[in-house]
Amino acid sequence: MAIEKHIIAYITAQPESKRQDLQTLHQLILKVNPGCKLWFLDGKNEQGKIVSHPNIGYGAYTINYADGSKREFYKVGLSAHTTGISVYIMGLEDKLYLAKAFGATIGKAKITGYCIRFKALKDIHLPVLMSAIQFGFTHK
Repeated sequence: MAIEKHIIAYITAQPESKRQDLQTLHQLILKVNPGCKLWFLDGKNEQGKIVSHPNIGYGAYTINYADGSKREFYKVGLSAHTTGISVYIMGLEDKLYLAKAFGATIGKAKITGYCIRFKALKDIHLPVLMSAIQFGFTHK
């Protein structure tokens, strides 16, 4: 199945309120970075064991590991979970950056090193979230 079909199926499978929020975010992220590489991770490892929530990824960057190996991964991610929605901004060297830059103005969200978690779009200030997503695509 093509990645776009996996993404549509994932969004469609969510409860109605979360489905609409995910669809809105998906469309807004694609407006921020049209034509970016799309990813869909089903949350399973190589052995088929569930290790994370499924997530949609946007864009690409290279992760350089300490052992010298490299791996391509998405720059911005989107995932639904039982208590809400998470937006991931990957590749940040300063794990406090998101909280310092966006925490005071984003609304009801929990921000950790690379994750912005909130219950629903109505709980946050959407322009601030979109600024964080834009930063996710443009930071080095």
